[in-house]
Amino acid sequence: MLATLARVATVRRSGLRPGPGSRRGLWTGRPQADTDNVKPLEGVKILDLTRVLAGPFATMNLGDLGAEVIKVERPGAGDDTRTWGPPFVGTESTYFLSVNRNKKSIAVNIKDPNGVKIIKELAAICDVFVENYVPGKLSALGLGYADIDRIAPHVVYCSITGYGQTGPLSQRAGYDAVASAVSGLMHITGPEDGDPVRPGVAMTDLATGLYACGAIMAGLIQRYKTGKGLFIDCNLLSSQVACLTQVAGNYLIARKEAKRWGTAHGSIVPYQAFKTKDGYLVVGAGNNMQFATVCKILNLPELIDDCKYKTNHLRVQNRKELIRILSARFEEAMTSEWLHRFEGSGVPYGPINNMKNVFAEPQVLHNDLIMEMKHPTVGKISVPVTSMDTPLHTN
Repeated sequence: MLATLARVATVRRSGLRPGPGSRRGLWTGRPQADTDNVKPLEGVKILDLTRVLAGPFATMNLGDLGAEVIKVERPGAGDDTRTWGPPFVGTESTYFLSVNRNKKSIAVNIKDPNGVKIIKELAAICDVFVENYVPGKLSALGLGYADIDRIAPHVVYCSITGYGQTGPLSQRAGYDAVASAVSGLMHITGPEDGDPVRPGVAMTDLATGLYACGAIMAGLIQRYKTGKGLFIDCNLLSSQVACLTQVAGNYLIARKEAKRWGTAHGSIVPYQAFKTKDGYLVVGAGNNMQFATVCKILNLPELIDDCKYKTNHLRVQNRKELIRILSARFEEAMTSEWLHRFEGSGVPYGPINNMKNVFAEPQVLHNDLIMEMKHPTVGKISVPVTSMDTPLHTN
């Protein structure tokens, strides 16, 4: 039946099947009819062999932009995250639901020669092939990049791994918490005098998914220019190390070792969460003018011209004393009062919201960051989406 699906999908490609030397499946820049309803990746077909988070997050974002995503899962068990819970809605894991919209799902045993044949038939009619197996595993089954390239040289093949295709750690399985530890992210996350802390969401997985998503779109543009597919190597370790940005720069350029700062910033003061009478408020003063404004709002004008705090460099040097003064003042009023006082000041500020408050936040509602959709077995569900002018494909 799946072989038939593959053949039927070939017929339904609407002209995207290439002839020899042709360029495939991307807009040429010429005006088209009804362009307001054309989704950026409409007509692009993705074969998705990924599980858990980084890969599914990447393909979900591509699906949101109009790509047709065919998700391949293990017969019986499916994606690991189908069992991750609670919470569940009926028999569905909310974790799984959060990163697998806009996908068609099929179950294929890729350890069976017939399953390998089905995957190859599907790959031949797809534009993108995404997988997140340990390096070498798919090659051993006849589904590595070289294998797919022989039958479908047009395919953009993206491999998402824990540590890369080669090297001393390449054969290790890659999970977000471990990669965030090895990459240094966990070393710089947590209270200043406390233990390392795992970020509240899997930021290493999500960053890798976004890198993969961008690389795949760049690969499609490259294929449009050359008529040929390519191989993309994307991994958790490389993605997270790249995201260390100024923290890595501090060490590589100035040999300054990083440390944990809690909610504070190592190079800007004040820039952190302050406890109020009933919650927390995050305030950031990135320049002297903003610092002066903060002092006026807190009715501490004497700090503005204090020789210990006149510049950010001095404020960083005298961090403890300044934060002690500011903290004492913030604790005198409720969060709502501080929000009112900071409104229109030009200083970046905001409360620390729980999930209930996040999704009641007026700007979140204004930006349409909550998407409702109908699930075939559990009914109406809501998921978070990004805010962009491009129309999203939802299913």
